[in-house]
Amino acid sequence: MSVEGWIIFALFWAVFVTTPGPNAVNCITNGMTLGFRRSVPGILAILTQATAFLILSAFGITALIAASPAAFGVAKLIGAGFLIWLGVRVWMRAGRITQPPPQTGKSVYLRALAIATINPKSVAGYLAAFSQFVQPDVPVWDQMWVIMPTALTLTALSDSGFTALGAGRPVVRFSTLGCIAGWRPVS
Repeated sequence: MSVEGWIIFALFWAVFVTTPGPNAVNCITNGMTLGFRRSVPGILAILTQATAFLILSAFGITALIAASPAAFGVAKLIGAGFLIWLGVRVWMRAGRITQPPPQTGKSVYLRALAIATINPKSVAGYLAAFSQFVQPDVPVWDQMWVIMPTALTLTALSDSGFTALGAGRPVVRFSTLGCIAGWRPVS
């Protein structure tokens, strides 16, 4: 992959992962309810899903799903159904004052992994990335050495930023500027 191609891919990926979607909402929610440190398993789950989708994309699986309207439709329906179920569950509990059950790292991880995996935006993004940025005349795995670290780093930064936003933490700590801006110190 050329330097120019890498820069364009990195810009595309930065826009892709910073555009709010189910993963961003989950990260912000986890940050708000659990704090940053207890939300880290959710970030790791999204990175797990991203790694799996990148590998599946390299094997051509996401292109196969997107090429099959029936398979893509089923994936979208499963994703929509899960998100609707989550929404209805929250809506049904909206008027009640209850103490939420304690969330373990495992439950945070599994919920984030489920949300990330059934997110139709993910399939579309990985398909777009591979159809536009992978060069057919260069072996795919040679390109993955550039694509995977770039995509995973930007994904980790984005989801960490959304989680920090939810937790009310600054994304970047500036000693003097932070005090002026009113940020509270990161503990």
